[in-house]
Amino acid sequence: MEYINLAFRNGGPFMYVILATLIFGIAIIVERFTFIAIKNRIDTTTFVNRVIELINGGRIPNAIELCNGSNAALPAIARAGLQEYGKSPKEIQSAFELAAMSEIPKLEKRTHYLSMIANVATLLGLLGTIVGLIQSFQSVAAADSSQKAALLSAGISVAMNTTAFGLMVAIPCMVFHSYIQSRTNALIDEINENVMRIYQKMIKAPRG
Repeated sequence: MEYINLAFRNGGPFMYVILATLIFGIAIIVERFTFIAIKNRIDTTTFVNRVIELINGGRIPNAIELCNGSNAALPAIARAGLQEYGKSPKEIQSAFELAAMSEIPKLEKRTHYLSMIANVATLLGLLGTIVGLIQSFQSVAAADSSQKAALLSAGISVAMNTTAFGLMVAIPCMVFHSYIQSRTNALIDEINENVMRIYQKMIKAPRG
């Protein structure tokens, strides 16, 4: 821990900028996990089967009420279509599509920032290293010849701290970006599949 603290202090002002990107990245990761894994976590099979059962029984208000009981994306989209029950298939489909256009972007929101943070952290690390090397060479140029080797090696060691820290931030951000993006895509595919099931049942259900 002492070595880490020393390396951070010796890394210069770029270390604090990279630290800020790390905090920003952690905030996005926590928010996305909370939104996708908690707010949108429902028993999809049970929910869809119950909605279809209510549609078959002509109990559309009950199906809408069931959708109102959750803030997840699938119930919100399903509710929009159910509210158009009894209208033409095209109108029902349009209702589903409009609701999806509103809900799906919420699932993808801010995830792309993780990729950007990873790139910025890496570039900041490299920039900090370059600036550190420039400063090291400038100090060596004015030093005694017997001290140049020691000063140069110490300066390079300090300068490399920013690159190391930048990579330490970038790698986890890229990993979490890929994981969250994969979870999001899987959730969107699941929503599309189940919305289509509900839609097909609605247009085939007996009227009245």
